[in-house]
Amino acid sequence: MTRICSKCEYENQDDYDFCAKCGNPLIEGVQPKNFIVYKAQPRINKKVLILSYIVTIFLSWSGFIFGLLSKHTNMAIFTFFGFFLPFYLIQAPYRELRRHGYIQLAISTVGVILSIYVMFR
Repeated sequence: MTRICSKCEYENQDDYDFCAKCGNPLIEGVQPKNFIVYKAQPRINKKVLILSYIVTIFLSWSGFIFGLLSKHTNMAIFTFFGFFLPFYLIQAPYRELRRHGYIQLAISTVGVILSIYVMFR
């Protein structure tokens, strides 16, 4: 036999004391227990985070490396692509990702400044 909720008309199983759809008590006099729901932070994949650092360093420091290896190059212009990933991480809803975004932004800024220095030198 099923228990039908008086509030939403949902058919619940026999052993349910509360409606599975709306939470209304199915038995008179039954009070819900107090409980606290914690919103868990998602786990951050460390391998993807390390890959993001590698990509950021490669993109932001590539103009500096190419500038040192070959004179009179305009490769420093491409180092601005190193800012895309840090700015994306800074907008993340999770604090840890934002922190890594700021670290990557600092790394990118140093690489871009050095790349521009080499380009105009």
